[in-house]
Amino acid sequence: MKSIGPSQYRIFRKFYRNAAREMCKDCADFILPNSKILDFGCGSGTVGKEFGIFFRSSVLGVDIIDNRIEDIEFIKYNGEDLSFLEENYFDVVLINFVLHHCKNPKDLLKEIRRVSNNTIILYENLPEGPLSKMMCYLHGVSFAKLFQKNKERGKFFTKKEWEDIFKEVQLEVVHSKKVSAWFNPMKEHLFILKKGV
Repeated sequence: MKSIGPSQYRIFRKFYRNAAREMCKDCADFILPNSKILDFGCGSGTVGKEFGIFFRSSVLGVDIIDNRIEDIEFIKYNGEDLSFLEENYFDVVLINFVLHHCKNPKDLLKEIRRVSNNTIILYENLPEGPLSKMMCYLHGVSFAKLFQKNKERGKFFTKKEWEDIFKEVQLEVVHSKKVSAWFNPMKEHLFILKKGV
């Protein structure tokens, strides 16, 4: 089966841009202009590009595959090691529906905390309720086959499970909001996090 790449992303570019602008509005109280933003798991780069425009900020995209259709600075990495990024360098780290596709989301969150100066923005799907659980499972399986070409099913956590992970890695939730539309069967949630002590 052929993997999804830039040409498929371009088909949905307008949709992704509109969604990204709404995300910028969600985060407007937590990001200052001229910030250094890391778009972790940037995919097409569309969300990162819109955050850069909206907040007049520089953006670096990091991902395991280069599927960019937008002109943002980019570094390819191996999916585990972020040691090439400087400690406390980024004002904001954006993680847009990515961690559930990672083998070790908790370890990556620790690394993301290390490179973040303070603010981490995390959008995630929550497997809460039978329909959302099923949709998360299907999403995890299909993404693994189409993008990652493996048999991973993804690691989806409930809101409470995420909150427990945040405590464990010393991150404080300063804002928490359901962001999925009423007609979306898969629950989507925004967490805005700050470094704890």
